[in-house]
Amino acid sequence: MRRVHVAAAVLIQDGKIYAAQRGYGEFKDYWEFPGGKVEPGETAEEALVREMAEELGVQVRCEHQICTLEMDYPSFHLSMDCFTVSLTAGSLQLKEHESALWLKPEELETVDWLPADRKLVEDYLLKGKF
Repeated sequence: MRRVHVAAAVLIQDGKIYAAQRGYGEFKDYWEFPGGKVEPGETAEEALVREMAEELGVQVRCEHQICTLEMDYPSFHLSMDCFTVSLTAGSLQLKEHESALWLKPEELETVDWLPADRKLVEDYLLKGKF
């Protein structure tokens, strides 16, 4: 099975968590924590900084790694390194996503998350923190 390694950003401001709706591809319209594929020679943190600049026009700093989620999708195995991040420059712009929301913790279950992202949300709701 093909393996895909990605990094995901959990951005929290004023008690709200940033969620982005995919605007393309097989998982169009599902919600996710922004990020993307880790390229050969990159660390997950470097990939996340690059992807946030490319997809949302912002510079971020990785604060800490929350976890690494492993999940089998029908056509690939996903390994997703999840980090809390903080904005260091720029303002969020949707370059590849069709929509975005700032969700209160109690609103996290109101959107249709991708399976791996849903697992991260479920873990958060159980623990009460990222």
